[in-house]
Amino acid sequence: MLPFALTLPKTGRTPVVVEVPHAGLSIPRALRGETVVDERTVMRDADLYVDKLYADAPARGAARLTAPFSRYVVDRNRAPDDIDLATVPDHPAPRGKQPRGVVWRLTTDGRPSLREPLTYAAFQDRVARYHAPYHQALREELERTRARFGFAVLVAGHSMPSVGRAGHADTGTRRADIVPGTLGRTSAARRLIEVVDAHFRGAGLSVQHDDPYRGGFTTQHYGRPSEGCHVVQIELNRALYVHEDTGQKKRGDFKRLQRLLADLVEKLGTLDPR
Repeated sequence: MLPFALTLPKTGRTPVVVEVPHAGLSIPRALRGETVVDERTVMRDADLYVDKLYADAPARGAARLTAPFSRYVVDRNRAPDDIDLATVPDHPAPRGKQPRGVVWRLTTDGRPSLREPLTYAAFQDRVARYHAPYHQALREELERTRARFGFAVLVAGHSMPSVGRAGHADTGTRRADIVPGTLGRTSAARRLIEVVDAHFRGAGLSVQHDDPYRGGFTTQHYGRPSEGCHVVQIELNRALYVHEDTGQKKRGDFKRLQRLLADLVEKLGTLDPR
């Protein structure tokens, strides 16, 4: 299984690229002995079905990049050096200070996700196999798009629990339906961010910018409006489309949200944010 899947439009290409880094559920056979999370935990901490919610993006002119492997393999929305010494004790220059960096050693409820700390060699192998190829594909697609259109618009597709969990800054707080993360409205042109806001509000959904998520590695690394690369991370409240206790789709709601996202992708493809 390849570490990413890139789907391109057959016709009508636009400047939009959609990436969904956390929808995957698979753990490679070679890593199962190192990992102690169960299937329910993998599903709970995935951006469940978000790849399917953006399934129509290529038909609306956008490239779509997805990953089949769980974030318990690597977290593609973290920097490749975002790791702490408790996770990789022999790492020569760890930058991270928390347990859920590019490789998670704790689940979101604080249980171990690794059987034991990784060696630096094993860590490097994970990053080389599952993180680097994904970002190489994303970087190259953004460069191709910018060369063709003069700019690129990246939609980073994510989802979030409907209520802040224990350990989150907003524990117990009901979250908005949609959270666009743009690092304080700096990772994309204002006009583009306003279109995202209006699109969801026009559908009757609540929108809260940058709270509780401002944007991760992808937003920080690629969001350079002055260089023609605009990034909006979009967090979807999972209660909009799944039963959070079971992970089952709310079928009618799922279809409506799928159409709403496809319409957004098409709308963004008609904008020139310069």
